[in-house]
Order: sequence, then C-alpha cells, then structure tokens
Amino acid sequence: MSDEGGNPAAAAEPVEDVQGDGRWMAQHARFVQECKDAEPDVLFVGDSMVQLMQQFEIWRELFSPLHALNFGIGGDTTCNVLWRMQNGELENIRPKVVVLWVGTNNYKHTAEQVAGGILAIAELLASRLPKAKIVVLSLLPRGERPNQLRDKNAAVNGFLRSSLPRLGQKAQFLDVSRGFVHSDGTIVPQDMFDFLHLTSAGYRNVAKPLSGLLLQILEETPEERRASLV
Repeated sequence: MSDEGGNPAAAAEPVEDVQGDGRWMAQHARFVQECKDAEPDVLFVGDSMVQLMQQFEIWRELFSPLHALNFGIGGDTTCNVLWRMQNGELENIRPKVVVLWVGTNNYKHTAEQVAGGILAIAELLASRLPKAKIVVLSLLPRGERPNQLRDKNAAVNGFLRSSLPRLGQKAQFLDVSRGFVHSDGTIVPQDMFDFLHLTSAGYRNVAKPLSGLLLQILEETPEERRASLV
C-alpha cells in the first residue's frame, strides 16, 4: 500500500510556489533550523490541523511542557510531508514520540492511496528515528452534513487500522474522530468553525486522548521503551 513507485500519495514532492512568495519553502527551512537548535521529546508533523494547534491554549497547557516541536504546514498533503521529512526535518533530533496527522488534503487520491501515503511517512519515521514511537492520528470528519469527503476520511482510517500494525509496536493508530458528528449527522461550528478546522473546544476533544497517550509513552523507562520497540 505504501509502495512509492505505485502510489501517487507516497511520492515525495515539495509544494509549488504558485503565489511567488516562497512561504512554504521558508517554513521548511525554519523547521530544519529548529532541528539544529532544539531537543524535542515530542515532534508533531502534518498539515494545518497540526499547525493551528499551537495557536490555542491547549498547546501551551498540554504539549509545550512536553518539549514539543510543531512541524505543521497548512495545505500539506502526504506527498509534501514526506518530502519535508526526507529533506532535513528529521536531522539532528531524537524525539521519543512523533505525532503524525495528515491526509485530509489529499483530494486527488483514493482512500487507500492516502492511507498508503501516511504509512510511507510512518515507515520513514521509523527508519530515521528508530528509538521513537509513532502515533498516527485519525482523519477527522468534515463538512456540516454527510458528504463524500467524510466517507473518504472514514475509509482512510479503516485502512490505517488494518495496515499500521505491520510496523509492530513502533507505531500505533489513535482515533480522535469521536464526538464531532452529532446524532443528526451534523458537525457544529462550536467544534469546527469552518466545518474543517478546529476551534478551541475541538482541539480539547482531540487533546484529551492524545495527551494521555503521550504521557504514558514518555513515562516509560528506557528498558520498557526498548522492549516495546523490538
């Protein structure tokens, strides 16, 4: 599923600078520099869902104290994140945990291809950071009412549940999608202000299970961590 040769969602590529201001590459360069200056225990990698998290109090309250770095860029697909990871954003750092959250922007790819792209990133992380554990977050539902992209994201999550275990205990899938869709099938702006990006309340819904898992991993002794990575 993650075969780069056969899956377009697992083909590493930078974002084309169509606006002409070089912002995406400048953000990438900043992240590469941060790798030289920081010693994170937790690395967050992904798209705008990761990027915007640090604008909310939940980041300062729960994640910043864990010595976390945020390498999220809005609009990124699996292809873009894979390119960034291959081109300097994993150099000089040895985090204990990497949180990967990407895939909802892969409009051109099928659900199986998106899952394969996410798996390709997870495999790269496992290879480059052999002592780190990888937490792959589920894609969230999107749109005010049921729609095709919601169905696609749910299918991606299904593929991840079945394929991620092949990485063994180095990686695990964490479903953070619960609680966003109400009984009538709607998503409310109190959770997603534009029915895609999260509000403060929405991030708290995600952060509760994630922070608990991160604390559990970080509290493992070196011996326990080594045993779980075998």
